[in-house]
Amino acid sequence: MLKIDAEKVTEIIVNFIKEYSDKAGRKKVVLGLSGGVDSSVVAKLATMALGKENVYALFLPDISTPLEDFEHSRLMVKLLEINYKVIDISPIIHSITNICGEMNEITLGNVKARIRMLLLYQIANEKNALVCGTSNKTELLTGYFTKYGDGATDFMPIGDLYKTQVYQLAKYLEIPEEIIKKPPTAGLWKGQTDEKELGITYDKLDKILYGIERRMEKKKIAEIAGVDEKEVERIYEMVCKNEHKRRLAPIPKIGFRTVGIDWRHPLKL
Repeated sequence: MLKIDAEKVTEIIVNFIKEYSDKAGRKKVVLGLSGGVDSSVVAKLATMALGKENVYALFLPDISTPLEDFEHSRLMVKLLEINYKVIDISPIIHSITNICGEMNEITLGNVKARIRMLLLYQIANEKNALVCGTSNKTELLTGYFTKYGDGATDFMPIGDLYKTQVYQLAKYLEIPEEIIKKPPTAGLWKGQTDEKELGITYDKLDKILYGIERRMEKKKIAEIAGVDEKEVERIYEMVCKNEHKRRLAPIPKIGFRTVGIDWRHPLKL
């Protein structure tokens, strides 16, 4: 059901990165390399599309970043031979908490993601490069990303691949096994994992999302995913609730053509 033709998908994404970069007049990309499977896959695809000399990877840890993420990000850099820079964002976080006071884990996690966005765009400005996003379809649909944080990018090469499909692609691209096998985490606080926070495994979640995408009956989705209908309803509500994160800020219709509503792109005179 969620099986992909990894060779064909690779070709589509590599061509997409080439064409998008060319149309934007940029030959280089900057991406956040976290040591996880998503960013590792994107780094490999970007390198295939643009060449290793045109890919800049930033590793942006803080005190809660797992040590294995340091190792795995360095491993990918070594394999791909791409440009790499490490910036510890802990001092920036401390400055913000000193000014704003203590925050709960989720609020602080969003602050971290937005700090990383600022640094990615700062480097992109310096290099005349595009910021290459690493979010997948599962994250985008469930809202499992920070608005104007890791969701703020110039393009998202794996944005139409569910997490389980990213794993398939990772194996095809020969991403190191230790990266593929480790539990996915955003590393925003100690002990945090994606599946624990989402309250469901990616295997079941992706089957539910696929069913929602295909407009299947909730009972049928529950059977396919091996879950209760209430779980299907919970995920459905999650997708609906986070629609605002997938759209530009809404604008009231006043003019003849309105950005985000009926503005024609590209504009032809």
